[in-house]
Amino acid sequence: MPFPVLFAISVAFGLAVWGAVAWNYIWPALRERPSPGNLKPILLLHGFRFLGLAFILPGIVSPDLPTAFSRPVAYGDLITAILALLALATLASPIGTAVTWVFNIFGTADLLYGFYLGGRLSLPDNVGMLGAGYFFLSAYLPLLLITHGLAFRILLGWRTPVSRVRSAQGTPLSRSSACEVGQSIPCAIKSRRVSSPAV
Repeated sequence: MPFPVLFAISVAFGLAVWGAVAWNYIWPALRERPSPGNLKPILLLHGFRFLGLAFILPGIVSPDLPTAFSRPVAYGDLITAILALLALATLASPIGTAVTWVFNIFGTADLLYGFYLGGRLSLPDNVGMLGAGYFFLSAYLPLLLITHGLAFRILLGWRTPVSRVRSAQGTPLSRSSACEVGQSIPCAIKSRRVSSPAV
C-alpha cells in the first residue's frame, strides 16, 4: 500500500477515535464545568505543545527532514504552548478571553499550516523523514485539532442545556426544575431517585 494512503488512514483513524472520545467523554465533562473554568483542561493540554520542538531534534526525526517544515512546526507549537499558558494564567481576568481567542486561532492555524507544508513538501511520500514525529502527526495532532474545535465552541458562547433554561423572571432554574422542562432521560431518572421516598 502506498505511504500516502497509510499516512492518510492513520490520521483519519486518529481523528475518528479522538472524535469519539471527545463526544462521549471530554465534551460532556467540559460542559458541566462553569465557564471559563471549562477551558482550563484544554489550555493545560495545549501547554504540552512544546513537544513539537522534537521536529528539530536530531535522532527524533531524520536529518533529511526539510527545515522548511520542521522549523515552522516546532516554533509554531512552542508559541502555541506559551499562548496556552498565558491564557490559563489570565483566564479569570478581563484580558483572559482575548488571550484565549489569540491562542485558539493561532494554534489552529499552526496545525493547518503544518499540514499544508507537509503536503507541499510531499512528506506523506517520505514518512521515514518524520521518524518518531510520525506518531505526533497521526495520534497527537488529531486530539489537538479536536480540542481546538471544542475551545471555539466554548468561546462562541455555547451553554449547557440546564444553563439555557430560565424562568420567566430571567433567573436560572434549578437542576430538578430543568429536568421537568424536558431534559435528558438520565436527568429525569436522577431526579426521580432523589425525590422518591426511602423504603
